[in-house]
Amino acid sequence: MEKELDIDVMVADISHEKYVDIILETIEAAAKVRGTGIAKRTHEYVAQKIKEGKAIIALCGDEFVGFQYIESWGNKQYVATSGLIVDDKYRHRGIAKRIKHAAFQLARLRWPNAKLFSLTSGSAVMKLNTELGYIPVTFADLTDDEAFWKGCEGCVNHDVLRRTDRKYCICTAMLYDPKDPRSQIYEEMQPRIQQLIKEEKEKKEKQGIK
Repeated sequence: MEKELDIDVMVADISHEKYVDIILETIEAAAKVRGTGIAKRTHEYVAQKIKEGKAIIALCGDEFVGFQYIESWGNKQYVATSGLIVDDKYRHRGIAKRIKHAAFQLARLRWPNAKLFSLTSGSAVMKLNTELGYIPVTFADLTDDEAFWKGCEGCVNHDVLRRTDRKYCICTAMLYDPKDPRSQIYEEMQPRIQQLIKEEKEKKEKQGIK
């Protein structure tokens, strides 16, 4: 029987900046295997997400396992969880699900009123999104922030997005709207998210932060 691995999933901090190169290599390798589009990110971009506490990393001891980052757009009205990857050696262990859930909770904690959206061509990610309450939408329902769409320029399918005037592409658009009754997450997750939001609010009040 295979030994159970002790894998930690956590909010990344500056101590994890040393993993940026392997994160980028894993993202690129995954894109080649899938043969589908993925927006390219620079070393500086990913490092900044880590420094800002806007990323989730999974480690087995000191060995890299997986990663995902989050970003806000449109004056923080929209938030995207992007770049979900797991090293091949650790796949099929439920790690992607743990990372996705952690990123979702982090996004909800930091931007409780924002709409969370996802652009993906992967069926596994679509399934995870659906479990969390995301629903399929048109591209018009996503942010119109030009900075976000510029990030798609590194994707191999960008010509499709450009030719359709940003109405269609290979990816499926999915949206979680906290004010939309259709966006319902797991019942057991909701109390935890509310508790995290409450704790964060109390912490800011003690520090005098509005």
